[in-house]
Parts: sequence; structure tokens; C-alpha cells
Amino acid sequence: MRLSILGSTGSIGRNTLQVVREMAGRVRPLALAAGRNVDELVPQILEFRPALVSVEDDGVRRRVLEALDQSALDAWRPEILTGQEGLLACVADVDCDAVVSAAVGVVGLPATYEAIRRGKRVALANKEVLVAAGELVMVAATASGAELLPVDSEHNALHQCLRAGRREEVDRLILTASGGPFRRTPASEMEAVTPEQALRHPTWKMGARITIDSSTMMNKGFEVIEACWLFGFGPERVQVVVHPQSIVHAMVEYRDGSVIAQLGPPDMKLPIRYALTDPDREQGPPERRLRWDAVRNLEFEPPDLARFPLLRLAYEAAESGGGAGCVLNAADEVAVAAFLDREIPYLGIPGVVEKTLERCGDRRPSTLSEVVALDREARAAAKEIAAAWAVAVG
Repeated sequence: MRLSILGSTGSIGRNTLQVVREMAGRVRPLALAAGRNVDELVPQILEFRPALVSVEDDGVRRRVLEALDQSALDAWRPEILTGQEGLLACVADVDCDAVVSAAVGVVGLPATYEAIRRGKRVALANKEVLVAAGELVMVAATASGAELLPVDSEHNALHQCLRAGRREEVDRLILTASGGPFRRTPASEMEAVTPEQALRHPTWKMGARITIDSSTMMNKGFEVIEACWLFGFGPERVQVVVHPQSIVHAMVEYRDGSVIAQLGPPDMKLPIRYALTDPDREQGPPERRLRWDAVRNLEFEPPDLARFPLLRLAYEAAESGGGAGCVLNAADEVAVAAFLDREIPYLGIPGVVEKTLERCGDRRPSTLSEVVALDREARAAAKEIAAAWAVAVG
């Protein structure tokens, strides 16, 4: 399999390359796209020798070339492009069979959309693709025959559980949530939560934004929207349950009352391998197995929508459709950044998101360029709202 990886230096990208190593020459990365992490990218280039590399801008490109001059043992160099041109080239200018979409943010949307339009298999780890442009993406996938294989552990689990029956037999999809670090925190203490506290996730090691989103349950809200688009069910048929052990990743309840669950250790290499090899299952490393002698209790409880209002807003956005998901994502990214910079309090995050939805959430973009424009508009509105919030509490 010939592979392009969008976001090779992030967590998903690094785990993907580990899976490539484990698959012993059967997968070859032809293109690597990264942002600014030269220290991570250069060793990847030297190890995998991709034909094409994409980085954020010319400054990063010069740094990569300088590092290669210092490190390489021969004169070999990949083609190195920048910006959106480089990202698009990673799916359009190399003869790849599959694309791992793991670039963070809306920046990865055009290239992922192009891969889908060209009928590639897409291992999808970029939430913004479906949250911001789900309708356009799914129409393109239907037209081209592209395969969308979710890498996110919950959606990957749903994909596996849905193999147990026919679509018309499904009653509902059930996504599990760890509950984050504030599952038991009294509501009266939420206002005083600090960035350091919110970044201490009890189960997963992730980037800053997704860790904060997990603590607010916004991440689970995005997953509800993604599940609706990926599997074609309305939000009323997608349920969230809190499961702090993070062993059961998702479940599907069939109309006869049977519930099929997918279990596994919290290791992203499992869903990545599945997304690359489906419908086959290959032998995995023995260390990537559940230890049944260590599993004691599996707890489940409903989420508290009053304490985690962003999950409620996500359901409302899924019901509204149109550009609501795009606005939800853009506003959340701005609000999380403002919280991490200590400009707004923790509960200011849902406040900024809700006010931005009120201002921009009724738009209905019909093209990718309109989605990108709406994303810019929502970010500008959210920054203005966050700034006013900061002044009010300052």
C-alpha cells in the first residue's frame, strides 16, 4: 500500500508510522505533510524517504533542507512544498492508494476533500473534515466511491460493531466517553478550573486542544456529529455514555435488544491498523492486547448535560445541520485558545461557543470555499466575543 500522511509529526501521524514499521515493508509512505516540527519531521524523512514533503511555509522548508544537509549520508532529497499547495500535492501529485488525514484543524480539509473526490481510501482522524463540512464530504464520497475508514477510536469501534448486522436492524449507536478529569467535580468548582487541571486527562495522552475538549465533553459532541455523517443516522439515534475505564470504545444496539461492543486497550495504533487493512485483520503485537486479569470493573453512566453544556450544543448543531458544525468547531478552537492563554475562565468556553452559534450558526454553505469562509467568519466573531468576555471578567 502506498500512503500519504497528512499530519505526520502529530500523535496520529507518529502512531501511523509505527504501524508502517510493524507492517514490514507492505506499506510505503510516499508523502509526508507536517507543520513546523522540524525536529520530528527530519528523522521521518531520513527513515522513510518519501517522494514528497509538505511543510507550513518557506521558513520551515529552509530549516528542513538545512537539517537534511547536516544529517543525510547522500545527496538524496525529497521534493518539499509548502502551505495548501503542498498539502494538496500530497494527495494529487503522488500515486498513493490511501491517505491518513491527521492534520490538525480546518487546514487539512481541502486536501482531504480532494483525496475523497479522487476516490482514495481515507483513514480519517481529522474531526474538522466531517464536523465542518460533513454534507459536502459525504456527497463527494458517494460520487467517487471513496472509502472513509475512521481512525478515531469510537468511530472505528462503531465501524467494527456495524459489521454484526444489517443497517435496517440498527436501533442506535452508543459512543463512550471517559468523562475527563472533572467527571466528579462539583458544578460549583468548575468556574475556578485552571488550564493545568484541565490538561490532566486520566486516560489518554493527547494534544492541548483535544485534551481540553475532552474535559468539556466538546470532543464527544464533535464525535456525535461525525457519527451522524459517517454512518447516516440522525442525532436522536446517537447516544453518549460515560465510561471512565475507556475499555469499551463504542457499542451498537440492534432492534432485537442485542448490544455489540468493541473493546480494546486505549492505543491508537489499533484503529490505525484497522483503517489501513480493513476488511482484513492482521496479527498484531502481543503487547497490544487487553489484560483480562487486570480488568476489574466496567462502569457506565449518563453524561450531565447541565454541567457539560458543550455536548448539548453539539447535539443542537447536529440537528440544525448546515454550517452549525463549522461554527461550533471554529468557536470552540478560539475559546479553548483563550482559556489556555488565561484570557477567559473555564466556563467561558461554552459561553463563547454559544454566543458565536447565535451570531453565525444559521449559515448554510454549499461549497468548500463557503465552508472555509464561514470558518473565518466564525473565528473572527468568537475572538470578538472572547475579547469582550476577557474585559468583563478582567
